[in-house]
Amino acid sequence: MVETIYALSSGALPAAIAVVRISGPRSGDALQALLGSLPEPRSPSLRTLRDADGEALDQALVLWFPGPATATGEDLAELHCHGGRAVVAAVLAALGSMEGLREAEAGEFTRRAFANGRIDLAQAEGLGDLLSAETELQRRGAMRSVGGQVSGHIEGWRERVLGFAALIEAVIDFADEDDVAALPAGFQPDLSALCAEIRAVIERPATDRLRDGVRVVLAGPPNAGKSSLFNALLADDAAIVTAEAGTTRDVLERPVSVGGVPLVLVDTAGMRESGAGAIEAIGIERARREVEEGQIVLWLGAEEEAPAGSVQIHAKADVAEVQGSGLKVSSVTGEGVDALLDLLSERGRAALPPADRMAFNRRQKALALEAVENLEAVDTDGDLLVAAERLRAARVALDRLVGRDSTEEMLDALFGRFCIGK
Repeated sequence: MVETIYALSSGALPAAIAVVRISGPRSGDALQALLGSLPEPRSPSLRTLRDADGEALDQALVLWFPGPATATGEDLAELHCHGGRAVVAAVLAALGSMEGLREAEAGEFTRRAFANGRIDLAQAEGLGDLLSAETELQRRGAMRSVGGQVSGHIEGWRERVLGFAALIEAVIDFADEDDVAALPAGFQPDLSALCAEIRAVIERPATDRLRDGVRVVLAGPPNAGKSSLFNALLADDAAIVTAEAGTTRDVLERPVSVGGVPLVLVDTAGMRESGAGAIEAIGIERARREVEEGQIVLWLGAEEEAPAGSVQIHAKADVAEVQGSGLKVSSVTGEGVDALLDLLSERGRAALPPADRMAFNRRQKALALEAVENLEAVDTDGDLLVAAERLRAARVALDRLVGRDSTEEMLDALFGRFCIGK
């Protein structure tokens, strides 16, 4: 039997209002026990909550939503209580004492919504991103998934694949009939157009970068001013700065928003070929990996040693005459810092998926690629049974995009990102 779950679904206490959510087949029984009677469905009602001994716990605004047309697809209740810690603790204790009720696990309400068909996997992933959004770009990107725009596109692609499959099956099954002896002339152009649409979305930057932030790696030799610049960009003393070479021996990361663009600044160990101890050598190797994987690399060393595609930074413009090209910056005087922040905002925005277009996360990209590769392999001049199997495989990949075939391990990882009350 499906268990009935409950949890505090609003923010940290104390607060003006605390929302306690109950979902499952015994939600109505729980309300009866707390209120003495059920309120009118979907109509807010101010009621007194009482425990099993009849003692008043709080006056709360109560809402009762009989399933299945609810957020979770089950009977659902919400208690909008006063947000004091003692009040909420007493209400949760009263619910916990009821038979058949237990406290929800992280993401369990949303997982039930997915299991009951109220949302699909793409919407659930978008909701997870929305909960963690800290910038306007992150919020807008997440809302495209939560609002069903991503799912709608995928469903449209799936319907077109089913249409292609039906045409091929008709030719296979009724090839001896004159009116279905061959595929229509538009079959291949339409299939190619679908492949192009899916490829266009795959080639856009992944939404994971929008969620996690664009990695900006500060790299160069020891004592080049990386940690000082790192601190200046953060307006914080996050990194230890000394004149001693090799002070930074590991990777130091800090998230920051620049011009509304989510970035992760990465300070790395100074890279040198000799003179490093065992611990520093490990830090140097990690620095090299960060340079390879970073979306933006700020190079504070000699221009001839700069990694391909990096931004040349002269970080000690206040103490040395700068020769050559690159951006002149001083962490001491602030010279060039604003210009560097503008550059990071511009490049960071270019490294993110466009705010007005659909984009995939890494999981979705892999499945979309599987789908399009099968579609591109459809050969209508060869064995049509093989072509039909390619279309079936493409449809299965699109199904997995929206969670029609999802493993428990993947779902555990996704919903584990959510808070207890969500």
